[in-house]
Amino acid sequence: MLFFFILGYGTAWWASSEPEQFDVKDVSAALSPEHKQTVGYTTTSSLIRVLETLLSKNGGFISNDVTPPFSLLDNMPAWELGALEMSRDLALALRKDLSRSQSQSIENQYLKLAQPMLNIDHRSWAVPAAEAEYGKAIEQLALYRAALLDPAKTDSQFYTRADNLRDLLKNVEKRLGSYSQRLSVSVGQDRLNTDLAGDSSARQSTATAESSRIKTSWWSIDDEFYEARGACWALLHFLKAIELDFAEVLTNKNAMISLRQIIRELEATQEPVWSPMILNGRGFGFMANHSLVMANYISRANAALLDLTELLAQG
Repeated sequence: MLFFFILGYGTAWWASSEPEQFDVKDVSAALSPEHKQTVGYTTTSSLIRVLETLLSKNGGFISNDVTPPFSLLDNMPAWELGALEMSRDLALALRKDLSRSQSQSIENQYLKLAQPMLNIDHRSWAVPAAEAEYGKAIEQLALYRAALLDPAKTDSQFYTRADNLRDLLKNVEKRLGSYSQRLSVSVGQDRLNTDLAGDSSARQSTATAESSRIKTSWWSIDDEFYEARGACWALLHFLKAIELDFAEVLTNKNAMISLRQIIRELEATQEPVWSPMILNGRGFGFMANHSLVMANYISRANAALLDLTELLAQG
């Protein structure tokens, strides 16, 4: 009995280890035939590698596992969800913005298939199995990436325009803002209702209290932490790829240093966690609060994103 307990614990620990970061430039160069490059190749390659990592890391994709010990884990499934959410956002941006020249242009045939496949519930284990659908999405993304290098396939494009990048980053702002708020309320907050602030004519469907107390459940604190950590891991690679693909746009807008500052803040979110568990100390109390530390880095990255989107909006 003791042997099986030790075996299960060791397997769970192995499956819960987070994958290493990868160099987006090296990945792109290794995959392109004869090291041929074009705009969009690195960003698409980064998305594919992040998705492949979700499926091939230690233990594979475990969010939809129904048997022990993987079904008993919660930190790694939360990490997988965070990385998957960021991947879904980029896939959607590729489909509706980055691959299209105008609002009335035709959708790319490969991205039209890939993006919905990534929206399959990550907990679905049969008919369809999540990892099977994600694998099919990777295949379609690979076809799109290959088409970018083919001069004959002019219907597969990647447009590095400032407005396209700004739209993508605006969605990232909302995602990071949500993570920051969810992490910050680990200690509980009395929050005023600012839903209609800034617009005297704004209305909402149902009335809500002027103030409320919000606190993340003690059972969910580690899940919120690891979901945000997984999202930042994926976003870090995507922004490094954007730094290369959108280099000319960022340089012309004098925005390259802003992007690099965001990347630096996100790198801080990936520092090793030396504590055996995610602690939830009170504010300036005796114990550390890992959620607040993570929220701080994400908030700083989000503030830098606001500055970057303003730079991109300028002529």
